[in-house]
Amino acid sequence: MSDEQKWLSDSGVNTRLCHIGHDPSSYHGFVNPPVVRASTVLFPQASGMETVTQKYTYGTRGTPTTDALCEAIDSLEGSAGTILLPSGLAAITVPFLAFLSPGDHALIVDSVYGPCRQFCDTMLKRLGVEVEYYDPLLGAGIEALMRPNTRLVHTESPGSNTFEMQDIRAISDVAHRHGAVVSMDNTWATPLYFRPLDFGVDISMHAATKYPAGHSDILMGTVSANAEHWPRLKEANGLMGLCGAPEDSYLVLRGLRTMGVRLAHHDRSARAVAEWLEQRADVSAVLHPALPSFPGHDIWKRDFKGASGIFSFVLAVDDPAKFKAKSHAFLDALRLFGLGWSWGGYECLAVPVNLNDRKIRKAPAGGPVIRLQIGLEDVADIMADLERGFAAAALVS
Repeated sequence: MSDEQKWLSDSGVNTRLCHIGHDPSSYHGFVNPPVVRASTVLFPQASGMETVTQKYTYGTRGTPTTDALCEAIDSLEGSAGTILLPSGLAAITVPFLAFLSPGDHALIVDSVYGPCRQFCDTMLKRLGVEVEYYDPLLGAGIEALMRPNTRLVHTESPGSNTFEMQDIRAISDVAHRHGAVVSMDNTWATPLYFRPLDFGVDISMHAATKYPAGHSDILMGTVSANAEHWPRLKEANGLMGLCGAPEDSYLVLRGLRTMGVRLAHHDRSARAVAEWLEQRADVSAVLHPALPSFPGHDIWKRDFKGASGIFSFVLAVDDPAKFKAKSHAFLDALRLFGLGWSWGGYECLAVPVNLNDRKIRKAPAGGPVIRLQIGLEDVADIMADLERGFAAAALVS
């Protein structure tokens, strides 16, 4: 480790975010790395094309721009290597294809990201992989589900939409005793608030679309691996010819510079809104791991350094026949909140949650579930907008 790297490793998180991933002295002193657009890379001699010794060989195998982002992510994750992919979903599917083969058994958490479930139930099954969903609250109890052919255990904590907390260390220890790879979708926390590899995870996945990019204008996924599993991940990615675009990589790297201060603001505002919602009679439950009332709060408090800006709440509705009408009335009345998929940008978003695909962790009782992304707007304005929603829902008879 160089003196520069040692200095950065001992610095605070925001200092590191400002300086990781690029050395200005390596490119004429410019603060940000250049955007290198490339397909063809020239070799000085024909012999060099047969025995490759130069760093760059073709655009899909990396450029100075994409390398700068990968180095920054590795610094945050503590990983041996990182690949860039065109979307967060690709960041899940590529490792699955890299580490699973026909006849293998894969354990997938039941509170998984919806498109991941769709991939498992279609592509993986067509490829001869047996998929089994497990309760996110199993922890070390996952031992009972392990088989001789279990090759991968996929985790996501908190879970999508309902935010169940998993005991990642306990699950990883069991999986490794049985020779299985452990992967984790860590998009909610980012490596600032949770570092999966420190808890036994082998493959850490992120939708960089969300908080790393931070402005609702980039699609990208990152996958980081420990030293044992990095060669196979890198090989699979190269064989599939998937890569992140240099312009997008540049913008995600730029987003990283402010991710710490943005996340802190998202966290403060989301907790304030969640605490306010918890006191309302027209809310039957708030699903936010940082709330002491949340069932998984103790795990969150033990393992995580913070919370992000996305959580759900259950709108109090007695009659199931009115769930959809009340939910839609609430959402349609919002003005500050946009109605749109994704999250992690600077703006507030709200969506109705459909949990019909769940096998084990069914929808909470008490009303329809609504997911909120709390943006960077002022909390008073956010609450005023939600008041409009509650007023509109109350008018539905």
